[in-house]
Amino acid sequence: MSGFHICAVRQPPQHYSTALLDRLRIERGRRSEQSMAADRRVGVAMDFSPCCKVALRWAVENVVRDGDHLIVVNVQKEGSYEEGEMQLWETTGSPFIPLTDFSDPGIAKKYGVKPDAETLDILNTIARQKEVVVLMKIYWGDAREKICEAIDSIPLSCLIIGNRGHGGIKRLLLGSVSNHVVNNGTCPVTVVKGVDH
Repeated sequence: MSGFHICAVRQPPQHYSTALLDRLRIERGRRSEQSMAADRRVGVAMDFSPCCKVALRWAVENVVRDGDHLIVVNVQKEGSYEEGEMQLWETTGSPFIPLTDFSDPGIAKKYGVKPDAETLDILNTIARQKEVVVLMKIYWGDAREKICEAIDSIPLSCLIIGNRGHGGIKRLLLGSVSNHVVNNGTCPVTVVKGVDH
C-alpha cells in the first residue's frame, strides 16, 4: 500500500482561491486515508505453533489498529479434510470463519483445526480492546504456495509470519515457508523469530 494517492486534477476556475483549493485537497486526502484504514486487512499465518503465537502477539502489539480486520490464515496439509464440502473449498480456501465460530470446538473440528486456549485468548482480547474483526481462512495444500495465494485472494494489506528457525540442512530439505513468502508475496511481509532464536 503506497503512502500517496494519484488523482486526476483539472484546472480550477480562476475564482477559486488557492487557500480553498488547499483545504479541499487536504480534506479529500483525509477521507481517502480514513477509508483505506477502514479496509486494512492484517494477515497472520497461523499453525498454532509457539513461533506463530509469538508472531500473533507481535502483530497485535505492533501492527493491528482499531477497526482493522485481522485475518488468521491457516494451511492444512492436503487430504486432511473429510469428504464433502471441504473439497469444494480445496482450490479457493474456506469461507471466512468468524472468531465466535472457530472458538467453538465442534465447528473448529469440522474444519480440521485445533486452536488452543492461548491463541483464542489473544484473539478475543484484541477483538474486544481494539474493536478488531477477527476472521480465519483455511487453505489446504503447500503452505508456501497457499499463503501467497491468500495474500492475493483475500487481499491482505500486510502479512506477519513466524519463523521456526530450522537449521541449514533442514531448511534445504523442507524449504523455508517464511523465506518463500517474503520472496513471492505481493504485500509487505514481516517475519517474526520465535523466542528461542
